Amino acid sequence: MFAKVSSLGLFGLNAFPVDVEIDISRGNPQFEVVGLPDTVVKESRERIRAALRSCSISFPVASVMINLAPADTKKSGSVHDMAIFMAILRGMRMISEELEGCSFIGEISLNGDIRRINGVLPMVMLARELGIKSVFVPADNAKEASVIDGVDIYAVHNAEELIRHFRGEEKLIPCEHYTPPEAAYNETLDFADVRGQQSAKKALEIAAAGGHNALLIGSPGSGKSMLAKRMPSILPPLTFEEALETTKIHSISGLLTPETPIITKRPFRSPHHTISSAGLAGGGSIPHPGEVSLAHNGLLFLDELAEFDRKTLEILRQPLEDRKVTIARASGTITYPCTIMLIGAMNPCPCGYYGHPKRKCICPRNKVAGYLSKISGPLLDRFDLHIEVAPVEFGDLSSKVKEESSADIRKRVMAARAVQEERFRGTGITCNALITPDKLQEFCPMDDAAETLMKNVFDRLGLSARAYDRILKVSRTIADIDGSEVIKKQHVAEAAQFRSLDRKYWNE
Repeated sequence: MFAKVSSLGLFGLNAFPVDVEIDISRGNPQFEVVGLPDTVVKESRERIRAALRSCSISFPVASVMINLAPADTKKSGSVHDMAIFMAILRGMRMISEELEGCSFIGEISLNGDIRRINGVLPMVMLARELGIKSVFVPADNAKEASVIDGVDIYAVHNAEELIRHFRGEEKLIPCEHYTPPEAAYNETLDFADVRGQQSAKKALEIAAAGGHNALLIGSPGSGKSMLAKRMPSILPPLTFEEALETTKIHSISGLLTPETPIITKRPFRSPHHTISSAGLAGGGSIPHPGEVSLAHNGLLFLDELAEFDRKTLEILRQPLEDRKVTIARASGTITYPCTIMLIGAMNPCPCGYYGHPKRKCICPRNKVAGYLSKISGPLLDRFDLHIEVAPVEFGDLSSKVKEESSADIRKRVMAARAVQEERFRGTGITCNALITPDKLQEFCPMDDAAETLMKNVFDRLGLSARAYDRILKVSRTIADIDGSEVIKKQHVAEAAQFRSLDRKYWNE
């Protein structure tokens, strides 16, 4: 007896259709799974045998052959358990209802419960593209799957529910379409908690308004980490399309919960400096997303930047330019997106007090040079803003004056982003940091005084072409905050001052 049931597989971020074909014939009793399955897929045989027993169904005393088509694509994970289970029931003629237009994804436990799996969102998105009308998923994944409109999502708790549904004894009801709530900012850290540091706050406001990378340099206790950790409170909310892109990555990484089926806030990732190259960029035999991809459409904060392994940091250079990470393995090549804001924080030397106005640095000159050399010139060049975080004065700490809140700063950031959204409509560009070189002249017009200053800055500082582009983009953001369509001299001057710290520390 032959039967075929639809399922879905996943390789990286890319979902693909899988046909679970079964042939039950006379012969020596056996249960084989073919079609390039990995070990986890092969182990489904024992899970399904036990699940059938829990439903008081005897496994057929016959030769049972399962083929997962297409046979030349590797199948991994426990995602096909439910489809194999349904194929066996269909092959045994225990279910007469046609399964056309239905797809099954989920893991079956030994007692017949359906367990949650990773990567449901990209698989359901593919199901909609393929015209599949009904997708049966584990109950814990139902909210995540129901984010996608146009597909009926059925939440399944156990195998008994499936059997009763297709026998017509107790029909399952499709889940309601889940609409994510607006992101709430009231639980995030607030810039009002930071005393003083007005210039650093202004620089981070510019970074948030244009999506720029920023490097914070200062002595211990000056507030670098405190400032960086408050960046999410002034970032604009995710659009629905960005939320789906971000959620897909978190879905395949198993970071979603039934309570948070879709990411509504821009991600904030802050890995420890002992992280490996694979942990930062992604990797493994079946490549998983790294921290740089988990921060997609959000912010990656690298505290104690100079303590990271230099080879690990150098991996970031290409992803920061290309906005994607490509990982090649024998099983195939996977590309993960990584459109991020990178915020780095570091001390200027091992003791932390090099250049401090009141405390003397105790590090030998060669130690300072060796410490700073961990940040290469090309990586430093990819930071749009270099921000010196000065020690906090007593007057700032003891002041009774209320500091500006994140909500007030976010209003200006949102206003600048609204200008950019209108400017870039239809181009695929979302913020000033993503302006492509061929569009710079069109979107970054300068008046004569600004152009003259830019030429002087370029010649005097010996800027690279990349540094020139980044100063121009930062100038564009400052002009947007200022409400100016044309970049003026003061905008270029303010942007240029954020490229001076590499001369102060790295060129001495």
